[in-house]
Amino acid sequence: MASAETATTHENEPHRDDLAHRLNWLRAGVLGANDGIVSVAAIVVGVAGATTNTGVILSAGAAGLVGGAISMALGEYVSVSSQSDSQKALIEKEKRELAEQPEDELEELAAIYESKGLSAKTARVVAEELTDHDALAAHLSAELNIDEDDIVSPWNAALASAVAFTLGAALPMLAILLPPPGIRVPLTFIAVLLALAITGAVGAWIGGASRIRAAVRVVLGGALALAATFTIGTLLGASGVF
Repeated sequence: MASAETATTHENEPHRDDLAHRLNWLRAGVLGANDGIVSVAAIVVGVAGATTNTGVILSAGAAGLVGGAISMALGEYVSVSSQSDSQKALIEKEKRELAEQPEDELEELAAIYESKGLSAKTARVVAEELTDHDALAAHLSAELNIDEDDIVSPWNAALASAVAFTLGAALPMLAILLPPPGIRVPLTFIAVLLALAITGAVGAWIGGASRIRAAVRVVLGGALALAATFTIGTLLGASGVF
């Protein structure tokens, strides 16, 4: 007969919450890379439409990369900080309620499980056992769907966003700078659109949506952005601005 540990533990199968957490991070990384690809590609292609001067293109692309990475990191830091502060406030509130009115909290927990379909007697037993084991964790999970140990660090989120953006932005930078001037723009178009197709498909796979539809949507949007900036750059170059 298999032991209780063997029957209930599947070492090779990630827990659902852990898997969801990892997929959320992967989704954020894909979106950050996608932003880096599109925004920096639009900049360098636009400038390349106006001039073939490699130094000018490099300066514009580097400025877009650094500015975009900082902007992404700052936005992610502010967003996650707000979420983290809110979660911490809720945790502290729950701690106070458990300390000041434990019986009321026990009744509330039992009521939650009863509302999910358990009988009043079973819900009470479940609430009491969970409270004895870890009252705070039980209430955070049942009432707020929060894990005290799973609050995302704003600094980690900001760093991940900046790194993802930078990695994405590196592709159009290399594609526009390495080839000879005569073919750098079409090669950049091809490289960027292929990369967008991949990021679009991966993002859709993570979210369980249609990969083909998502890839086509992202590619069309990216192509429109590149065509628009290249046209503007070409017109500016023809007007003598560069």
